[in-house]
Formats: sequence, C-alpha cells, structure tokens
Amino acid sequence: MPLHNFEELEVWKRSSQLAVSIIHLVEPIRLFGLKDQMIRSCISIPSNIAEGADRDRDREFRRFLSFSKGSAGELRNQLYIGIRADVFDEAQARPLIAEVKELSSMIEGLRKHLRPKLFNAIFGWFF
Repeated sequence: MPLHNFEELEVWKRSSQLAVSIIHLVEPIRLFGLKDQMIRSCISIPSNIAEGADRDRDREFRRFLSFSKGSAGELRNQLYIGIRADVFDEAQARPLIAEVKELSSMIEGLRKHLRPKLFNAIFGWFF
C-alpha cells in the first residue's frame, strides 16, 4: 500500500492545473516539436509526483520527485524559448513561468521533508 495519497498533495493539484493551462496555451501552436515537448514536460510533472507517491518507500518517492523537478526545469526552458521565438505572448507565459518556479520550490521542499531523519541530522546543515 502506498505511503502517500498524491490527490491530497497541493503540489500535485497545482502541477495538474498547470498542465491544463499549458495544454491550452500550446493548442494553437503549429510547431509540432515544441508543442509536443511542452505537453510531455507539463504532464510529466504531476505524473511523476503521482507515480512516486504510489511507491512503497520514501526513497523511491524522492527519486520521482527529482524527475518531476527536472521536467519543471525543462518546461520553464521551453516557455522561455516560446517567448523568444514569438510562438506565444510573453504576457501569457510569464505567470506560467512563475508558477513553474514555485512548483519547483515546492517539489524540493517535499524532497527534503522525505529525506531520512539520520541524513538530516548529519548533513541537514549542509543542504
């Protein structure tokens, strides 16, 4: 039985909503490669949170949170590229970039919370 219920995690709720917002943003885009990558990245964020939460150990959950955070960085990069390439309006993308940054911080906070207590006692002041 999983240790965590992902549906109750605020980070999962917000990242799922972000995915919906990104899908709506890229819907009219004709550049298939960028559109496809952005959809994959935005869906990967909540998907990895959900998959990790359904694992049996916090260690595995932390690993999937790391994947999720990486996808958030990838999505942020793609949003910047879309702005610079005039694929979509900067006014639409900036709030999404801010939300991705906030989600990255939330994911990292959850990862730190899930670290073993011994690790935190020994190395917590380092990180």
